Amino acid sequence: MAATMRGWQFNSASGPMERNLSIPSSGLPIPTINKDEVLVESHATALNPIDHKILELGLITRLIFSGLTPGLDVYGRVAKVGSNVTSFQEGDIVYGGLVPGGKHGALAEYVPVSQNLLAKVPHGLKGDDMVSMASTGMTVYAGLKPYARPGNKVFINGGSGGTGVPAIQIAKILGYHVTVSCSAANIELVKSLGADTVLDYTTTPIIEQLKDTGAMFDLVLDNVGAPANLYRASSAFLRPEGKFVQVGIGMNLSAAVQFFGNKLSSLLGWGKREYIFVAANASTAVFEQLATWMEQGKLRAVIDSTWEFSEVPKAYERLKTGRAKGKVVVHVKDD
Repeated sequence: MAATMRGWQFNSASGPMERNLSIPSSGLPIPTINKDEVLVESHATALNPIDHKILELGLITRLIFSGLTPGLDVYGRVAKVGSNVTSFQEGDIVYGGLVPGGKHGALAEYVPVSQNLLAKVPHGLKGDDMVSMASTGMTVYAGLKPYARPGNKVFINGGSGGTGVPAIQIAKILGYHVTVSCSAANIELVKSLGADTVLDYTTTPIIEQLKDTGAMFDLVLDNVGAPANLYRASSAFLRPEGKFVQVGIGMNLSAAVQFFGNKLSSLLGWGKREYIFVAANASTAVFEQLATWMEQGKLRAVIDSTWEFSEVPKAYERLKTGRAKGKVVVHVKDD
């Protein structure tokens, strides 16, 4: 194995994150691994909004993360294992997710990953599909699974993006009746994923539509957040014992004010409904479950676009439009 590798690095200059990414001409040192880690030869990764949101927070954050390689979703071949690793061996094809904020991200040829954040890929499944389901799949699983009861009704706000795609399918697998919001252009997509009822947010504000339907939900899974504060109005369409689950938050002042305001209202009882924030919760068990559902044909990835390693800044530009249907995938190495 060579001593250096290709990898994208973020620098602390001002401006959009994608304009501050570069591949050092001298290469990057291949990371060392500890006894509980696996060194993965990265073949593909899927981009996530948190990649750029953290790096665009401000000067202090930029300085802290200067030199970081972005990318959370991992798919590739095991190149080396730590002395305490027993579940994997060299040559295994694996996928999984990284913890946000680490120095060594998936947009590099080699990535160190804790053995507890990986699972083997079943034979016949494609890398682009697996990596598209990693971070988003595990996150919505954590938001849906603890509250699932057959026949329960869930409203998923934002159904056609990277998080909404697995959310609809996992909700159906768990027995929910699914109502989802999206634009008119994506109605057929979300129906094909299993949505029972679709609300077109381009016609009438979603809060008005939810009130007009008269439906009462057992769970709301909000993938959108600001600017509309769905939680504040949720007592009109969420059962008293229901849960309002927020998946991800914006990285700006208005989103932060909304988040903390909602959390405080929930704790003090002003909000009338429980407000729960769900972040990524990676584990081998969850990745194995997602892989099993994909192998069974119950869960499928939707890929908006694929990009080569040299096109990473353009791939982030596509992600940041907010119009991607499913995931934006980058090929690091030929499979």
